[in-house]
Amino acid sequence: MVSREHKRGSSLREKFHLLRSITDSHAESETSIIVDASKYIKKLKQKVEKINNATTSEQSFRESSDPNPMVTVETLEKGFMIKVMSRKNEAGMLVCVLETFEDLGLDVVEARVSCTDTFSLHAIGSSNVNTVLPYHHFI
Repeated sequence: MVSREHKRGSSLREKFHLLRSITDSHAESETSIIVDASKYIKKLKQKVEKINNATTSEQSFRESSDPNPMVTVETLEKGFMIKVMSRKNEAGMLVCVLETFEDLGLDVVEARVSCTDTFSLHAIGSSNVNTVLPYHHFI
């Protein structure tokens, strides 16, 4: 029969072996394995802190950015000029703006678009329908 202390010692050795493999320790003594595990935990905490700091700074940048684009409309001799500008480029923003123009019955004759980091659209167009454009369609 195997004694209780022998089982406990065997179990403890298995746990140290597992701890050694998890922390990628090459130490032989139990004390060195624990020291290596402590260093490993410290490195993990530093990584988590870096990730949290990066997430926090990214979140504060997003919150400080103006979520609504700036829209200006100028009437021209034969049509209008619309400028849409935003500090950040959201995925699908250009498609959304063009679909809004289409919904409002606006024909874009000429357009310049930049959507690298920021979003900028300068469009010259004409209305194929005689309607008053509600402000909320551009927001």
